[in-house]
Amino acid sequence: MEREVLCTGVGGQGVQIASRTLATAALDEGRHVMLVPRYGGGMRGGMTNAEITIGDLALRALPVATSAWSAYVMDPSYWSTIRPNLADGAVVVVNSSLCSALTVDVPAATVFEAAASEVAADLGNPMSAGFVLLGAFVAVTGLVGVESAVGAMRQLVPAYRTQHLEANERAIRAGAGLLPAAAASAWDPDRSVVA
Repeated sequence: MEREVLCTGVGGQGVQIASRTLATAALDEGRHVMLVPRYGGGMRGGMTNAEITIGDLALRALPVATSAWSAYVMDPSYWSTIRPNLADGAVVVVNSSLCSALTVDVPAATVFEAAASEVAADLGNPMSAGFVLLGAFVAVTGLVGVESAVGAMRQLVPAYRTQHLEANERAIRAGAGLLPAAAASAWDPDRSVVA
């Protein structure tokens, strides 16, 4: 079984570190992973997308998922860049702090909203909103465990940013508490999407 995640946002929101954290957590859990980051040269404020494919066995995925199982949407600005590549019935987790006007026009999609930016601000670290949304995504899909996500984040944060480790961990755990655990379980064979 393979699951694809398409991530989108604007540069500076943590989409790339969140996607790397998800991919690393899956590797740490013994799964096969492919991560394809996509972002513009301007980074901050520009398009930042990523595609992660996770599977139990060697991956059969193409470099571009054309019928992805799920989406992580930090900001609606570049939704149009991933929307065509989502399968009918996709699981879509959105940052409702910024995506309140987003129309998720994916047939039979299951949409979950988490106010990631607001929660990050309430935690005193607005820059951790990407990790809040990651925690929510991980909890609701069970794609990886929350502990694996925390461990992966700790591996990836560079030495000169270790002062952010505790705040990032709090953000992931707070996000995990926002949505019902395994409500859209990634590894449930009955939770298939229509290709």
